[in-house]
Formats: sequence, structure tokens, C-alpha cells
Amino acid sequence: MIKVNGALHKRCSYYEYPVIVPVLCLNAPVERMRSFNTMTSKRIFITGGSGCIGHYLAELLIEQTPHELFFLVRNRAKVQFDVEIRAGIHLIEGDMREIERHTQLLQTIDIAILAANAWGGAQEVFDVNVVKTIRLLKLLNAQQCKQVFYFSTASILNRENQPLAEAKQLGTEYIRSKYDCLSQLQRLDIAPKITVLFPTLVFGGSQTKPYSHLSGGLPDIVRWVGLIRFFKAEASFHYLHARDIAQVVTYLVDHPLPYQIINELEGIYVKQLVLGNPAIQVNEAIAEVCAYFGQRIWFQIEVSKWLANFLIRLFHIQMGAWDRFCMDYRHFTYENPVNPETFGLTTVCPTLNDIFLATGIRGKKQSSLSTPPRATALTPPSPAPTDDVTQPEPIPSASTTAPQKEEAAPFSLRLEHNPSSANPPSDSEE
Repeated sequence: MIKVNGALHKRCSYYEYPVIVPVLCLNAPVERMRSFNTMTSKRIFITGGSGCIGHYLAELLIEQTPHELFFLVRNRAKVQFDVEIRAGIHLIEGDMREIERHTQLLQTIDIAILAANAWGGAQEVFDVNVVKTIRLLKLLNAQQCKQVFYFSTASILNRENQPLAEAKQLGTEYIRSKYDCLSQLQRLDIAPKITVLFPTLVFGGSQTKPYSHLSGGLPDIVRWVGLIRFFKAEASFHYLHARDIAQVVTYLVDHPLPYQIINELEGIYVKQLVLGNPAIQVNEAIAEVCAYFGQRIWFQIEVSKWLANFLIRLFHIQMGAWDRFCMDYRHFTYENPVNPETFGLTTVCPTLNDIFLATGIRGKKQSSLSTPPRATALTPPSPAPTDDVTQPEPIPSASTTAPQKEEAAPFSLRLEHNPSSANPPSDSEE
């Protein structure tokens, strides 16, 4: 144990170079962590506030921080959180394609959280996700702004957390736009302040929050679970609930990472975090879903590549180049994903059961209970073709789940020393 700036730290030998990590940031409860880093009011600019992740993020920032919040939304009518609940909440109706109109405000911002996203239409996708996102970052005052959280997608990374070449070559317009933007981020003056967030599969939504694309499709899984149970497939993935993503970002707003977590692209280093629970096998997901809904598995047929191709031809399923790649790639897993437990917080949805309950879908056991479930039963609406929240492109996997909750552990992230800096950046430098 050593002291740095009067705070107790420990040296972690797990990493590729010695890293000093604040002890209270690892496993402390929320109250202790907040007392460890006393919050002062900051000016935070948020895009994508009317989307799924944006609503959870707004809720936590409003309820748990004293910061002055500026939400840029395209349609004020889509906002379901209370902007009058306290002072310091500003709703700005505008379009990312006209971001220059907010130049004066952006020059005063301390933290920017960029979750706005365009899904459909080549022109709009690249204009919003690349051109105007880069423009917004250039409009920030690099001396005034201490942190930027940019939402990308884990779909553009390979299993070693490096850029996936196929994402650039075969990806949809959305995925290619995210790849292009990542390649440009690191050449900006504000690059050292940017933390790139790579969400894996995102669930979330309720009566007061818009549903993510995946949660909007959960009722379909319920209808097909009786058939799904007879199949198995060799594949794996990560997932995380939108509230858990919001917990991580809200924590990092007042507890900046004290060192660089890197993704190397063209020899340049930036901070990165893959957001997700530990990886789970598709077959484990199927078993958990079936157990939740009381569906017994009598036998299972392996969905091999030839069988998948046969079914695609039989049912005339349209498959693009990216869909074909995903079917062959199968294991969408990443090194050292983070979730609230990584930072000593409590993960809201560590299991698939929790996801269904949070969505209001009750299993066999819950349906037989007289006490009400934790969430009101809902039928999630089909999500709109475009959304303000960034999440990975859906992959050809019918089921999603999470492993059993594990004990909170210290950071286990792949770290390397930034050759351009002799010391890890301090909070003030970020």
C-alpha cells in the first residue's frame, strides 16, 4: 500500500506495467466512493438523451449528481424524464447536423457524453455518426473539457479488442460509420480526453423509457422458446442492461480513470472500455431461457453451418455480407469487459432472468406467485428504424443471457504504458 496525493492506493502487478489503482475505487460501496471523490458541479453536454441508454443516463445524472446537464435531442416529445425535477437541467431541441449552432455552449462544457446515433440511410448515417460527431469534438475547448465519453459499438472490435477488418469491409452502413469515426477520433486535439465506450448487446426499456432493439424483440423469443429449446449452436457473446451502462458512465463522470486503457490503431493510443457482462455460450442462454419459462429440453439438434445454409435457402432468408460474416464468426467475445461490479457497484441485471423481469416478462415461477414482479408486465413496442442510442448491430443469435453473478473484482483490463507520456494521466490532465 502507498499514498498518492493523500489517498490510499495499491500497486497491481497483474498488468503489463505497474499501475497504481485507488483502493476505494475497486470494491467500495457507492457511498464510500462518493466520499472518496467529492463532487463539484460540472457542465455536461449529452447527445442521444431521448434514446434507451440516454434515458437511463439522464435518470442517474439527475438523481445522483449535482451537475448542470445540457441534453441535445431531436424531438422534445420523445423525452420521458422530468426536466423540472431540479435546477440545472436544460433540454435543447436540435439536430446533430446543425451542431455548429451550439458552438458557444460547447466551448464552456466540462464533460461531453456522445450517445447520439443514426441507423438508416447512408447519407444520414455517415453525416451524423462521422462528420458531425467529429465536428462536435472539434468545437469542444480542449483546455476546458476534461472528459469525453464516445459511444461506439463492440461490433467493430475483434476478440483481442482491436479493430475488426471485416467491420470496415463487410459491415452495414452503421457499422462502417462507427469504424470510420473511431479511426478519426485519435487524430483530434482532444483525443487524450476521450474514453471510447464499446457496448456489447444492449437490453433496456420500460413504461417510462424507450426499448432497445433487443428488448423490443423479447416477446418474439417468448413465442418461439418452445421451438428454440430443440436447437443448440456453438457461439458466445456478452450483453449488458442499459441501466448498468448508465451506472458505469455516471461513475466515471466523477471518478475519471487514473490511467490509460488503450486501443492501438495506427500507433496511436486512446482509452477504451468494452461494456458487458462476462461472455456466455448460446447453449447456456438457451438452457436458462427454457428454465425460466418452464420448458424442458428433451433433445437438441446442432445448428451446423450446412444446416443453417439449408434453412436460409428453404425459407428464402435474405443474408447480407455482414450477416454471413457473423454466422461464420460466431464468438463475439472481447477481452476484459467491464460492468458496474468492475467499479464496486451492483449490476442491476446480471442474469437473463433479471432482463426478462426488468422488461416485465414473467417466467413460469413468477407467474405462479401472488406477489407482483419487480417490473410491470408490458408488451414492448417495435423500435423505430432510427434511435438516439448507440448499441451494437444485432447479430444472428436468437437468444441472449448472462452468467451467474460473480464476486466483484478489481480492474482486470488490458493496460499498456502510453509511450507518449512518462506517467499515467492524473484526473486534472483528463
